[in-house]
Amino acid sequence: MLSALIWVPTIGAAIIGFFPNQMNGKRSRQIALAITAAAFIWSLILVYQFDPAAVGLQFEENLPWLEYLGLSYRLGLDGLSLPLILLNGLLTLIALYSTNEAISRPRFYYALILLLNGGVAGAFLAQDLLLFFLFYEVELIPLYLLIAIWGGARRGYAATKFLLYTAISGILILASFLGLVWLTHADSFAYQAFAGGSLPLKSQLLLLAPLLIGFAIKTPIVPFHTWLPDAHVEASTPISVMLAGVLLKLGTYGLLRFGVGLFPDAWAYWAPWLATVAVVSVLYGAFSAISQTDMKKMVAFSSVAHMGYILLACAANTPVSTVGAVFQMVSHGLISALLFLLVGVVYKKAGTRDLRVLHGLLNPERGLPMIGSLMVLAVMASAGIPGMAGFIAEFIIFRGSLPVFPVQTLLSMIGTGLTAVYFLLLINKAFFGRLSEQVVNLPPVQWSDRIPAIVLAVFVVILGLLPSGLVAYSETTAIALSQGRPALSAASHQEAIAVSAESDIPILFSVNP
Repeated sequence: MLSALIWVPTIGAAIIGFFPNQMNGKRSRQIALAITAAAFIWSLILVYQFDPAAVGLQFEENLPWLEYLGLSYRLGLDGLSLPLILLNGLLTLIALYSTNEAISRPRFYYALILLLNGGVAGAFLAQDLLLFFLFYEVELIPLYLLIAIWGGARRGYAATKFLLYTAISGILILASFLGLVWLTHADSFAYQAFAGGSLPLKSQLLLLAPLLIGFAIKTPIVPFHTWLPDAHVEASTPISVMLAGVLLKLGTYGLLRFGVGLFPDAWAYWAPWLATVAVVSVLYGAFSAISQTDMKKMVAFSSVAHMGYILLACAANTPVSTVGAVFQMVSHGLISALLFLLVGVVYKKAGTRDLRVLHGLLNPERGLPMIGSLMVLAVMASAGIPGMAGFIAEFIIFRGSLPVFPVQTLLSMIGTGLTAVYFLLLINKAFFGRLSEQVVNLPPVQWSDRIPAIVLAVFVVILGLLPSGLVAYSETTAIALSQGRPALSAASHQEAIAVSAESDIPILFSVNP
């Protein structure tokens, strides 16, 4: 069942890429959209069949592969990976739909998008360390090419910088995995064989260090963040949607799945330092965003700040903060994708993203009133206004982290105020006031540009008003992970709740009221 999420897009990429040249761009687009829609619908079916009360993996697949290397094809789905699989499917569909139909080399482009979707799904589903690494590396080449070929004027520089940073990230992660197998004398890379931490503290500290740096680069966390603004500025709008919405989550997912899950003792040792680094990331990202004049670069630096909240939640590692980390991954994915889509429409219609040039875009007659209204909603969500997904995510994170790291949590809360500052600057400069003389006769915004943004805005509001729908699916896994029991697939929901009851941190929502 899970393999379909990986191999249907991958086979679709091969069909589009190697089909005879009679296939034109329009047909390639239609096939890519149909394949992505089918994969997303299949993930919704999995949601329907998923049991939120089960702690461990569901829909497991386990096939021997390269046994002499200890590599097996192991897939599984739990409350940590399920929301990210849905996010991957939705944003890939949004990215494909929002792509310009007149794009150059369409067959290659759509094939790369499908390959990227399959690789990311494989990374979220892999339950073998080496298999995860393979999928983690698979997504590197498609994204590099998507930036290098269809990016902006400095696309070569941005793509190469992304490639180098991510390659170093992969090397560090692989070194940690190989070291774990070597020190434990294991004969396989199966995740469940290592989960819960069986090594002494010194060994865990040694192995966790490269893993932390590797996933910090991918997230990205300060000071490993410098590749992200360049990549976003040069990438096309659909690729920025994928990059911010999905690919950054590989870093935070890895921190939870492998950092917390494999090295719990070392994680507890490093947690105060990680919480401090999270504060630095939040504040640095926010102050950097305030200083920007390019709308897209401002949104890119806001991602650095908001990913810092997830690191804070991971560092606290309480049931509530872990639920908040998962919620923030989904919330940030939707909100950042919405922001990049709207910035892309502004750039497409106005020909610039410079806040020193743009003014008065909310003008109801000659401006972009619909895009401006959606932008107001998006920045409110990102700033944590109640009723939006961003508020719920940040509230759960702060609620779960405050008892463990009160100082770091209070300092991180400053970031929410700074978010309001730089996004209010964006809204005030670009959308209010008199329409700029340099930006006149703006072409009308077609519904093809509006629909993806409206869909994302609806999801942002729904999650803000009905958060229990997402929390219910991640709560049980979060409890088990925070208690160092990530691989007990036979544990019941009642047992997990009983374990969490021994903690000082209550659970916000319960699957079984």
